[in-house]
Amino acid sequence: MSIPQSGGGLITDHSQLAGYLEAGCKPKDDWRIGTEHEKFGYCKDTLKPLPYEGPRSIRAMLEGLRDAYGWAPVEEGGKLIGLEKDGANVSLEPGGQLELSGAPLETIHQTCDELNEHLREVQDIADKIGAGFIGLGAAPIWTHDDMPVMPKGRYALMTDYMGKVGNLGTQMMYRTCTVQVNLDFASEADMVQKFRVALALQPIATALFANSPFLEGKPNGHKSWRSRIWRDLDPARTGMLPFVFEDGMGFERYVDYALDVPMYFVYRHGKYINALGQSFRDFLKGELPALPGEKPTLSDWADHLTTIFPEVRIKKFMEMRGADAGPWRRICALPAFWVGILYDQSALDAAWDMVKGWDAETREALRVAASVDALDAEIGPLKMRDLATQALDISRSGLKARARPGFGGMVPDERHFLNTLEDSVEEGRTMADELLEKYHGEWAGDLSRIYGEYSY
Repeated sequence: MSIPQSGGGLITDHSQLAGYLEAGCKPKDDWRIGTEHEKFGYCKDTLKPLPYEGPRSIRAMLEGLRDAYGWAPVEEGGKLIGLEKDGANVSLEPGGQLELSGAPLETIHQTCDELNEHLREVQDIADKIGAGFIGLGAAPIWTHDDMPVMPKGRYALMTDYMGKVGNLGTQMMYRTCTVQVNLDFASEADMVQKFRVALALQPIATALFANSPFLEGKPNGHKSWRSRIWRDLDPARTGMLPFVFEDGMGFERYVDYALDVPMYFVYRHGKYINALGQSFRDFLKGELPALPGEKPTLSDWADHLTTIFPEVRIKKFMEMRGADAGPWRRICALPAFWVGILYDQSALDAAWDMVKGWDAETREALRVAASVDALDAEIGPLKMRDLATQALDISRSGLKARARPGFGGMVPDERHFLNTLEDSVEEGRTMADELLEKYHGEWAGDLSRIYGEYSY
């Protein structure tokens, strides 16, 4: 989840809303890669989630990282809720999931170096306090009552609201983890093409990264339960956004959509003011019930944009949001997959040729099927495994064309980061398939063994 936004004066003209998004446009030489990943922390002796307070806790993790590795603290209401250093930040999801939001970097090689350093730091502090961390799309055993609650005002408001607009919102907040990548666009037209391709291909990413087949100690019938959760959360702010594929799509059209998404809050003087279900359109007119007579700033608009959760989201950059969290090799594979497709024009054009004939019903059917069957999904003549093969071929060609070397020039480009995905497609097995085989086989239904075998 995002931290409060800052900067930007009063909104005096409607054009500033689209202008905020358009300000993200960058020349290709300035495009960067920002990778985010979340992970569950737990107590090694009890296998229960880390609480916020105590000697073995989320706070102890943050304090350890701060003191040992030079991270600057981020506080809310006197509570330590995050860390910042060198353009990256460590933050907390509602149930204590620890998230690294990486710095904007030029290559996947740098992304993986950053990830390695972070996981080494986390393991060092975790070992000292008797904690462990694991990357899965959904908590495999813990119930909702097992989960701690982080001391962030935003989450208190959201928890109350989620129960009123869908059935699975609190599961998303407290019992899921993701990996995502944030990418740039050059212009409005470039944004639109990337947005359409990314939305259409998001179910393929969901299938490739499916890693949440368990809930409360047993199989849940889906290979990506996390993806299933997002389909029953809040239809006003989630989904595949069919309007993106319509004529007239652009920054202003996304603004119209965002303005119709009900608000969560307004952030003032270090506190979250309840604006649940209220309208940003009313806010623009000075008629917001939560702050009567007051008009919004650009930071209020930026905050509102962080409360929208479609499969692909734009702010001043574009976020790929469809993948489950997973092991190290899959964290690096996610940005490689999308950079290969979206950061080379020939690859982007090939991907658009692949998906441009799909209608909204097909795209949504692929999304549903990906959550249930992952690479085994079929929608009419479309077979997910074949689509994944095609998408990976396009990504590989894009990474080859980028030709960004690593390891002192010993590796000519970033293609090897796709190897784990290509192995999955060749074998027809995702992480979820691997976990289910273990559960029904050598684990004999003892899901507690997942912690010992799959933790970082």
